[in-house]
Amino acid sequence: MMQPTRWVIDTIKEHEGCQLKSYLDAGGLPTIGYGHTKRVYHPGMFITQEQADDLLRADILDASLVVTHWTGGMKLTQGQFDACVDFVYNLGSAAFAGSTLLKKIKSMDYAGASTQFELWNHCKGRVLVGLTKRRQDEKERFLS
Repeated sequence: MMQPTRWVIDTIKEHEGCQLKSYLDAGGLPTIGYGHTKRVYHPGMFITQEQADDLLRADILDASLVVTHWTGGMKLTQGQFDACVDFVYNLGSAAFAGSTLLKKIKSMDYAGASTQFELWNHCKGRVLVGLTKRRQDEKERFLS
């Protein structure tokens, strides 16, 4: 299985930031650490920096497994893999599994796939500047 590079960690940290106290994200989900949403039951929970780092590593591994599974062992470049891992980390496995991005990757239309990142910059119907920048970063990494 391919392994994500430092780019993935740095990109997640840049775009997510780290909050040791849980909060509601832009989509209204209870979130903690570096954008972690699993088993965060309400705003006001606390974790340590070490726990945030552990959750980050576990969530990156989960996202990597999702990308590996859904691309069916296709030969991706490191940049393509990294971009998809960040996409899954941010948007989840269901979004990736049902995406035109994945369909274009599977048909080896990599130029077409790269244009799909920028379409995922909305939350609750609004374009978010942070998501627009993140999708641009993913597109650039995908094409690198």
